[in-house]
Amino acid sequence: MTKFSHVIIRRPGKSLSNGITSAPELGQPIYERAIEEHYDYEHALELCGVDVTVLPALEEYPDSCFVEDPAVITRCGAIITNPGADSRNGEKNEIEPVVRRFFDDEHVKHIVSPGTLDGGDVMMVGDHFYVGRSARTNEEGIRQFFEILEGWGLEGSEVPLEEVLHLKTGVNYIEDNNMLVSGEFIEKEDFAQYNKIVVPEEEAYGANCIWVNGTVIVAEGYPTVLKAVQDLGYKTLVVDTSEYRKVDGGLSCLSLRF
Repeated sequence: MTKFSHVIIRRPGKSLSNGITSAPELGQPIYERAIEEHYDYEHALELCGVDVTVLPALEEYPDSCFVEDPAVITRCGAIITNPGADSRNGEKNEIEPVVRRFFDDEHVKHIVSPGTLDGGDVMMVGDHFYVGRSARTNEEGIRQFFEILEGWGLEGSEVPLEEVLHLKTGVNYIEDNNMLVSGEFIEKEDFAQYNKIVVPEEEAYGANCIWVNGTVIVAEGYPTVLKAVQDLGYKTLVVDTSEYRKVDGGLSCLSLRF
């Protein structure tokens, strides 16, 4: 099953060590390792049959390798978000010209202030989009997002977050009605209709997997998650993202897939 043909990624800069983190105890990212992991990530995506656009590092934006946040791309068009962290807000202006290589003016929309929205809070399930209301994504941003979706014949629903940074920190859809859930998402009624693969607390970071054209890319070091995904019959690829974990990033954060 082919769903994605294009992926956009951005190399990390040496400034990655200054990225936003909620886990300083993990230490600062080591740039040389982060670069190696990024090349491995790119290679895994290519193995899934997509054309990968690689953008250069932006040293002025330490978190800018997490391209998922400044844009959301649907089958009908792209939405340039308004990231909720001040230090990241300017990333939207850097990603928009790249997105416009693939979409004309009619198919590029914007979230504008006072609305804020991070792409990491948006999970696509077919033509339905779950949006986490978080410290980075506010009520007005969600309202604007749903208004844009409705104009394209798509729909969405809000999921209040209590513990995690972004929605996809703890819940990720891997197609075929299968959903990886951890922490606060295990019992949420929003996802009751899906086949839920419960991720144990000690492997919660591993819940952030991505499905790309029938293959599921899984973070290295989470054997319970890997086995559960393989037991569902998926082909899997494993990529180390441990340097990105140090700055609250994971597999989905590192790419725009469309």
